[in-house]
Amino acid sequence: MDKTVADLRKDYTLQGLNETDVAPNPFIQFQKWFDEALTAQLLEPNAMTLATTTPDGKPSARIVLLKDFDERGFVFFTNYNSHKGQELAENPQAALVFWWAELERQVRICGHVEKVSENDSDRYFQSRPFKSRLGAWASNQSNIIESRTLLEQRFQELQAKYENQDVPRPPHWGGLRVIPTQIEFWQGRSSRLHDRILYTRLDDGDWKIQRLSP
Repeated sequence: MDKTVADLRKDYTLQGLNETDVAPNPFIQFQKWFDEALTAQLLEPNAMTLATTTPDGKPSARIVLLKDFDERGFVFFTNYNSHKGQELAENPQAALVFWWAELERQVRICGHVEKVSENDSDRYFQSRPFKSRLGAWASNQSNIIESRTLLEQRFQELQAKYENQDVPRPPHWGGLRVIPTQIEFWQGRSSRLHDRILYTRLDDGDWKIQRLSP
């Protein structure tokens, strides 16, 4: 008999996560887990769901790629005029979710969003492949277009224009940093008794560590 959606389930048994085992700083703990995701050769371990809302609370979510992280926060790059860019300009709060299925792990991050510096955006833009830099100019991200043909024509025009030249960063394109107030590390466990360790940033900059019920 074919399975229904309700029949789909997996018992998580790989590892556990205890308060005594995690680093006192969530960025150190994230680095540890991210390194393990890299070692496991997961497909795009830096892929993360980015959730945003309008000022009146209408949510939206999409997958973006993490491109940098340190104790200041988690950085991705986008067109500031895109749907997500406009929502974050109006309501600079966001949530991120990493899902590493093969490791039975999830990381959830909530925080405030700010633009990275112009220099940081320039530096990353120039590190991108030539055609990716052209794409940032060719696409009016999230806007309706009549056809793919028009997009490809615009791309070809830009390719001819910038042949053997540096491609400048569009003024409407750059980095955004999610500055976390909470980071949760989730490790799947058997019988749905998952381990959930929550870090909450305190007013003095330290982190409070608590266990959440699954």
